[in-house]
Amino acid sequence: MPTVSVKWQKENFPAVEIDTNQPPYVFKCQLYDLTGVPPERQKIMVKGGLLKDDADWLTLGVKEGQRLMMMGTADEVVKAPEKGPVFMEDLPEEEQVVNVGQSSGLLNLGNTCYMNSTLQCLHSVPELKVALHNYTNSGRSNDLDQYSHLLTVATRDLFSELDRNVRPVAPLQFLSVSSVLDVFTFSKVLRKKHPQFAQQHNGAYMQQDAEECWTQLIFTLSQSLRSSDSSEISTKVKTLFGIDLVSRIRCIESGEESSETESVYSLKCHISQEVNHLHEGLKRGLKSELEKASPALGRSAIFTKESCISDLPRYLTVQFVRFFWKRETNQKAKILRKVDYPLELDVYDLCSEELRQKLQAPRQMLREAENVKFGLNAQGKNSHENDTSLPKPEVAASNSGESAAATSLEGSSSEKKTQLTGIYDLVAVLTHKGRSADSGHYVAWVKQDNGKWIQFDDDNPISQREEDITKLSGGGDWHMAYICVYKARII
Repeated sequence: MPTVSVKWQKENFPAVEIDTNQPPYVFKCQLYDLTGVPPERQKIMVKGGLLKDDADWLTLGVKEGQRLMMMGTADEVVKAPEKGPVFMEDLPEEEQVVNVGQSSGLLNLGNTCYMNSTLQCLHSVPELKVALHNYTNSGRSNDLDQYSHLLTVATRDLFSELDRNVRPVAPLQFLSVSSVLDVFTFSKVLRKKHPQFAQQHNGAYMQQDAEECWTQLIFTLSQSLRSSDSSEISTKVKTLFGIDLVSRIRCIESGEESSETESVYSLKCHISQEVNHLHEGLKRGLKSELEKASPALGRSAIFTKESCISDLPRYLTVQFVRFFWKRETNQKAKILRKVDYPLELDVYDLCSEELRQKLQAPRQMLREAENVKFGLNAQGKNSHENDTSLPKPEVAASNSGESAAATSLEGSSSEKKTQLTGIYDLVAVLTHKGRSADSGHYVAWVKQDNGKWIQFDDDNPISQREEDITKLSGGGDWHMAYICVYKARII
């Protein structure tokens, strides 16, 4: 990579590296970090005129040590307040957004909205941020490869930057580590399953599938954020996002049966003409047919597979299976059908009988406590008013701060007392707008601690009403839900 010097006003930056594999917009983001001049205000003189965001470095002929001139005005320096304190409730809506704790956007480095939206949704999980914060540079286990370690560190540092900043953050380190990860660590798997991760067009990286980015990152973090204080190999990511399934497999012809267990990080909502609601799609996603060898018949046969949930996570991830491979056009096509999804999701009827038995007592306690809270069950209140052992679910459910997350992940006594109910509340939605997974635009919609929603459209956070979130259900060319994240309501 060539190194150049950049002259801006009275300042000179003598050693700025140019990654010629990235578009010039990425170089402008580097200068944004150095000077505070937003990329859209930068005027950089190169051979042939001003440097364009999508120019080809090879045709510009930039040489090692070359001096570039940049013009542009930096963001205003924050001055000391001239007025007295102002309460947040008195601020305009757009200014309140900056004060809710997660208002920083991520600059788009050239078709990276799929990555930005994934990161914003995962950044909204405080327990994950705590686990990353506790991950040190020397915390790499012996069996963890170098690039998984680097990606984990990059994710940790990027989340910290988002927490510290109000203005947009450029995910340069994360993107560069992700590229290295794609090429070296998971090269065999990724190139066979997701060859488009390395595809370029006119010297720029192409749009990618946000769900594939999500899956890649979750898998990497599940390998790096392992618990070392247990004889069993467990991960914090498994506790937060892992879903255990038990499946009954039956041969249609011979009637022979078997069972199997597996762990996944998301439930699939399969979409068809009969599916109008998320719950219907989830039920269909737990049923499938497969062809495999039948010992009884001595040949291949069709088996039915019916799965149910045997263990639930703290955060339930749901993916809408909207994309399929269209042979006629040799590309991914999108199912635009409208599929409604709720703000509150109850997965009790998707669980195994054993898990249902475990959920019944917490669910009853939750109902009683919520009835008492709203004054709907005086009898329930009287029967428990002297019972000091009864948990206070409204406290447990709302305590989503980092301190609570830390104690939960460290396995304290409070973790043993908390119980899942099978009821979840929507906290994040990743949407896609467009007709193909390899084009269009991805956006994250995230619920804040104060109950408000923010739309993270790359570097532009916009306040949203809750009633507008469930309208992202599809049926047209507007943004439609692709991934939903639900947070468990616990006792």
